[in-house]
Amino acid sequence: MRILVVGAGAIGGYFGGRLLDAGRDVTFLVRERRAAQLAQTGLNIRSPNGDLSIAKSPVVLAKDVREPFDLILLSCKAYDLDGAIESIKTSVGPNTAILPMLNGMHHLDVLEAQFGADRVLGGQCIAAVTLDADGTVVHLNNVHSMAFGERAGGIPARIEAISAQLSGANFDAVASPDIIQSMWEKWVFLATLAAGTCLMRAPVGDIIAAPGGQRLILDLFDETRAIAAANGFTPGEAAVARARAMFTETGSTITASMLRDLENGARIEADHVVGDLIARAKGAQGAVETPILSTAYTHLKAYESRRERGGVKAS
Repeated sequence: MRILVVGAGAIGGYFGGRLLDAGRDVTFLVRERRAAQLAQTGLNIRSPNGDLSIAKSPVVLAKDVREPFDLILLSCKAYDLDGAIESIKTSVGPNTAILPMLNGMHHLDVLEAQFGADRVLGGQCIAAVTLDADGTVVHLNNVHSMAFGERAGGIPARIEAISAQLSGANFDAVASPDIIQSMWEKWVFLATLAAGTCLMRAPVGDIIAAPGGQRLILDLFDETRAIAAANGFTPGEAAVARARAMFTETGSTITASMLRDLENGARIEADHVVGDLIARAKGAQGAVETPILSTAYTHLKAYESRRERGGVKAS
């Protein structure tokens, strides 16, 4: 199976590098600058689960793609989705499966409109990774999982074939019979974490140690869960218990990557992670009230406005 990994940044570099090291037929679709960097330094991963250095990674520029791939792993940020779509048009054939690992749900509608429902899978990944100054992929903890599946559910032959390719590559690959439910559960958790830690500019442990902080984060979690339920995807008991435990852990240093981006003066996924969830709250049968989530969204959009006019400095 020919696999195209779109981008060799934090997510794409990590999972693509693991697959390449496991002997899979992987090519990275990159821009010229990243191609030149990889040619000079190789693809390097630093991780508690084992470091990895690949001297020569197969790379291709969008203009040089000559035939379609079987599987495309799409790992861009939401604000780069339009550019990513343009870059993979020549890589998509009649039997290509596109596996997006973006947060939220809006990207599924965008990809379906462009490539058709039959080519777009559901997917998500959980991994705290970033790029350092020299382009090394730095894995910040030992969690590294990818879930994927047909949006209609079940485990058909196509998912079994993809699972065979993604398994055994030193990360957790899970073929999900109900991937959309899993994506909603992750979205609820991530939106709560991003909205809460960005609004308070603090990790979970510091928030819940402050007066009223634990109540705030749990009320925010209730809002996001209510939105999912109103859209037909009530988070399961196990997902709720896991999230509540993380949101009430004394001394927790967990934050959302969005907070790290915000503190570095970088672009953020405010609309995709938080704004779209609010829109679905308003559009759901029996509109859901979102006072805390909406306040956090206003905070994020104010940051974006300030950043656009050059008023944001990295901390």
